[in-house]
Amino acid sequence: MNKYELCVVVNAKIEEEERVSTIEKVKELIGRFGGTITNIDDWGKKRLAYEIQKMKEGYYNFIHFDAESTAPLEIESRIRIMDNVIRFLCVKQED
Repeated sequence: MNKYELCVVVNAKIEEEERVSTIEKVKELIGRFGGTITNIDDWGKKRLAYEIQKMKEGYYNFIHFDAESTAPLEIESRIRIMDNVIRFLCVKQED
């Protein structure tokens, strides 16, 4: 099992319920592909470094999880088509 960190930036213009629902869907994806979530760090609303889709702010969430090496590719392919996710990045953490 490898350790990964997934950063998800969610649209700041949506309702609180939709934002929480989007993060829950990401958590379910991690579980579906054999990942085990070890930590979730919610940074809240932050200003983006540059404007994305005419948005200047987004909600940042960092999810740390353990999974097999094939899981991040599957998770990313499904996050890519989520409407409320502005940006995401999954990186493998060094031991």
